[in-house]
Amino acid sequence: MAAEQRSDREPEPFAHLSAKNARLYRDVLLTFARARDRFIVHMRPEDVTADLGRPGDVEAVAAALEQLVEWGNLRADPDTGRVTSVADFHRARYLYQLTAAGQAAEEALAVYDEALGRRGSLQSVALEDIAGQLRALAELADADDLDPAKVHLLLLALAERFTGLADNAQAFMASLRRVIDFADGDVAAFIAYKQQLIDYVNKFIADLANRGAEIAILLGRLEQSGVERLLAVAARREAADVAPDGQANAVDACLDAWRNRWRGLHDWFVSADSRHLSQARLLRGAAVTAITQLIDTVAALNERRSGRSDRSADFRTLARWFAQAPDDNAAHRLWRAAFGLTSARHLTVSQETVVAWEEERPTPGTPWRLAPGVRISPQLRRTGSYERRGQPNRVVDRAEQRQALADQAEAESAQVAAARERLATPGPIRLSQLGRLDTRAFRLFLGLLGDALSARTPGDTEVRTTTSDGAMGVHLTVVRGGGTVRIETEDGVLCGPDHLIEIVDLTARGRAEAIA
Repeated sequence: MAAEQRSDREPEPFAHLSAKNARLYRDVLLTFARARDRFIVHMRPEDVTADLGRPGDVEAVAAALEQLVEWGNLRADPDTGRVTSVADFHRARYLYQLTAAGQAAEEALAVYDEALGRRGSLQSVALEDIAGQLRALAELADADDLDPAKVHLLLLALAERFTGLADNAQAFMASLRRVIDFADGDVAAFIAYKQQLIDYVNKFIADLANRGAEIAILLGRLEQSGVERLLAVAARREAADVAPDGQANAVDACLDAWRNRWRGLHDWFVSADSRHLSQARLLRGAAVTAITQLIDTVAALNERRSGRSDRSADFRTLARWFAQAPDDNAAHRLWRAAFGLTSARHLTVSQETVVAWEEERPTPGTPWRLAPGVRISPQLRRTGSYERRGQPNRVVDRAEQRQALADQAEAESAQVAAARERLATPGPIRLSQLGRLDTRAFRLFLGLLGDALSARTPGDTEVRTTTSDGAMGVHLTVVRGGGTVRIETEDGVLCGPDHLIEIVDLTARGRAEAIA
């Protein structure tokens, strides 16, 4: 009967969220959701109360079940399984189960709760998995006869892994932004946590630089081998499961969906040009910026804890002074004293004023009443603005300058790549074996040497680190009794204690692994 009363009304599966007993309704519906996970479809009121651990609230739970039936979250069917007499038949007994609308509402609320509390992560392992799946796809693409099942399963696994990587990275960067913004909440915990966080982000930046280059090369290799053929095979296999009423354009729809996923994967790892960077490069830039902001935040917190004044504290003090001002006149005086924002006596200097100044030549010590006056345009005095009449200037076409900047950026990128190739060593060598360095290679070498020396703690004889962009790795070892080394450069001679050094171009290693 309850089900028949609901049939003529539109379902309101979210109405219980704003009802008086919202907590009870949520507990009841979560009980049905958990039961569905255990493959239990129907539940009796006593089953619900037992699962809730509230055996004394049978009437309250029964009333909640009836109300949820009214809203369309549940469906009530007569319970005839335990009828043993005519009296039992006439007594209202129901089995309850989630309706389609109720199930959809529970799934939506679960997704909402998950997204709201999600902190995300930077999944270095996912990068390795994506590279492995692309290598397997490349091997299949080279075969004459494709195995539809293997191709489809590999593409599904690749899409799922990539979606998880992108979503988790976005959620993590958002949560990192919140950590920085609300660092004032627990200063001690934030300072203790920041080093672990910086190490975690640095590791992901290095992995993203290495694996990202490999993945980009694998994507290019697959597109040359004919990725369209792989997508078509997966689309045909996927379309075979479509219901009969939707099979007309099923293959085309599935193929369009796979093309869109592949385009998203390609754009995430491969930059179109210097003006349209890949999402991986943008993520690396955002992560490096976040590390800088973390360090700056920690420095500001340390200064605040040591009693030093900062701008935010000054503004808070000034705000208290404004709040304590006895009247508006005092507040205006405080404003002028704090910011010096008073009305301007003139905005431009006319030619007549310049001539008068040159004739009388007032000194810095000349009193205002004796100095020549400032002549102001009547239009400025009358309207408060002075603008040149006539047509506005034409918009300048900057296409040529933009192209010049793009060529310059490409040339600089090539120079940096050449410098990395020049500095890369076949193994550990002495600094004296580096040979003569040009200006670009020398600057890069100084940066590597600075990163290594700053990462070395007192007492260490060797250190291993990577650059902030993850492009190069350096291993520096002290040589006992090695003497002083002289490194010839185009800019002069660098002298210092000799060390064993190993410089690795991580981007070149990623390309070599991808080709292998």
